[in-house]
This record gives sequence, structure tokens and C-alpha cells, in this order.
Amino acid sequence: MNFETMNIWCWIIPALVGIICGILGYLIGKGSNNEIDNSAEISTLKVSNSKLQADLDACNKKVIAASKTVEPSPVAKSAPSTNLGATAASFAAGAATSSIAFDATAAKAVYGKTIKQDDLKIVEGIGPKIEGMFKDHGIKTWKALSESTVADCQKVLDTGGKRYKIHDPASWPMQAKMCYEGKWKELAKWQEEHKHGKL
Repeated sequence: MNFETMNIWCWIIPALVGIICGILGYLIGKGSNNEIDNSAEISTLKVSNSKLQADLDACNKKVIAASKTVEPSPVAKSAPSTNLGATAASFAAGAATSSIAFDATAAKAVYGKTIKQDDLKIVEGIGPKIEGMFKDHGIKTWKALSESTVADCQKVLDTGGKRYKIHDPASWPMQAKMCYEGKWKELAKWQEEHKHGKL
């Protein structure tokens, strides 16, 4: 047997073994064609889905019921009849997520001056420039400030440069929450006890 014949067999034998293995693998795979039965899992998921759908429907009914009990604003009552439905619907949607009513009289009684709603300057440590910075960053209300973290407040201050590093916003969200909730006496007392907002 010469070298060339031996070289051909080196190619033919592995090729034949590969073909035979491929055919056997195909036949074995086809012969054991067991489909996985997922019916139990599917039925469990269907039950879970129906419960979630029922919860969603119940929530939607509560929202609809709440929006029907809300009295439309005078603006909505005086709107033209073509826009009345849309105005009442938008008012009802806003009422579902309405904020706490601002009582300017109560604020004035405590502070002795007129307080405008969402005036961030009532929070000790916030002046006109810092209020402007917060408003530029989308924090325009007491509620928004109360929901901000101290880290968020610090990021806003950092945009103002080095001269704002002396300010400590640690109490600002808490003070803003008192403003938003109309706790004027508590806020004034806290500010007095904490040297006007400094923790």
C-alpha cells in the first residue's frame, strides 16, 4: 500500500464515521419525539391571569365611581356643551390624583405674611436663586420637592457651582412635605428649633 492510498483512507474513514453518526443521531432524535406537556403550567397561568384581570377590573370600577362623585369645577360647568365631556373627564382624572388643598389663610396666620402656593422659598435655606435652579430642573411644587431625595437636591445645587456648596438640603424634602400637607405650625416650630432649617 503506497502513501497516496493511505492518505485517501485518512479522509474517507472519518467522513464515513461522521455520516453514520449523523444518520444515527437523526434517527434517535426522531424516534424519541416526546412533546413536553405544559398544560398544567398553562392552566395555572390562565388562573393567575384571570385573577389579575378581575383585580384590574375592580380598580377601574373604583376609579370610575370616584370620578362620578367628583363635582365638576366652575370652569367645567361653564364650558361649552361640545367640550363638557372632555373637560369633566379631565377634571375627574385630575381629582383622582389631586393634591391637598392649599390654605393660604392658615399659612398667613402662622407666618404673618402672605404665602403663595408652591413658593419654595418658604423652605429655610432656599432663596430666589436656588428656587429658580429647582424650577429649571422640574421641581416646581412643594409636592415635587417633598418627593425628591436629598441626593437629588444636592445634584441641583451642584449645577450652580462652588458658591452653592455651603447649602445643606438635608431637611428640604421634609420641610416641603410639611408645606404640601399644610402643617404650618409644625413647620414654623421645626424651623425655630433647628435654627431656621439647619440640622
